[in-house]
Amino acid sequence: MAKLLEGKLIADQIKSILKSKILISHKRLKLASIQVGVNPAVDVYIKSQKKNAELLGIEYDAHVMEKETREEKLVEYVQKLNSDASVSGIIIQMPLPLHMDYKKIVQYLSPEKDVEGMHPINMGKIVFGKAKILPCTAAAVMELLNSIGFSYSGKEAVIVGHSEIVGKPLALTLLDKLATVTVCHVGTSKAGKLEQHVRGADILIVAVGKAGLIKGDWIKEGAIVIDIGMNRVGDKLVGDVEFDAAEKRAAWITPVPGGVGPLTVTMLMRNLVESAHI
Repeated sequence: MAKLLEGKLIADQIKSILKSKILISHKRLKLASIQVGVNPAVDVYIKSQKKNAELLGIEYDAHVMEKETREEKLVEYVQKLNSDASVSGIIIQMPLPLHMDYKKIVQYLSPEKDVEGMHPINMGKIVFGKAKILPCTAAAVMELLNSIGFSYSGKEAVIVGHSEIVGKPLALTLLDKLATVTVCHVGTSKAGKLEQHVRGADILIVAVGKAGLIKGDWIKEGAIVIDIGMNRVGDKLVGDVEFDAAEKRAAWITPVPGGVGPLTVTMLMRNLVESAHI
């Protein structure tokens, strides 16, 4: 049976270090949050952000804009926060309304205050292996993998999902560690080649949002399985990997919930501290 890779213990250790750093620095940190429209799922995430910020002594400034807000107004507010010396970091909550283009808006965010690591400059640093700030979920995955204490060199790493916040930054980060990286996506699945790639994975990372997409018997014996998916099936939350069957074959596996999730907000706070040069 696989050992569980649980995020809470690692998150608590990191938060303890961050709290000490902030106290020693005597700096006042403020995280500015921008939400456009009302979304219950976003509200839950914001509540977690606020709770973690308060625990670390970070001021959390939440600003909610109307769903009908014009894109230009959002950009104006972002630029106002950029020039506000009291603001240490800025997060634009996702998803945005359909009439807004996040990829366009994030370019107006100061790279120095981009605590999600999504500005083109910060994403570009990942390519050069110079990134100090990774997108939060990708950073959480790397913390889980690093906690095992193994050599990445020559390992077959398979990432299912090619998003800007998970798949792409993880692929580049793992390449820097000399893993052999394969990124799978909808095209892989349509070509009928997903299973064959998954079966060869020493490290499998899945971030799609489709319950049971990865069958448990596809998992290579002794593999490390990081399941980022979060899907509600009946009254249960499950991942993208068939957990029960995968647990019998993997060496390490993340539970859902309880794996990557508890670390994600902690990575946001760590990025904030890094942005403030503490």
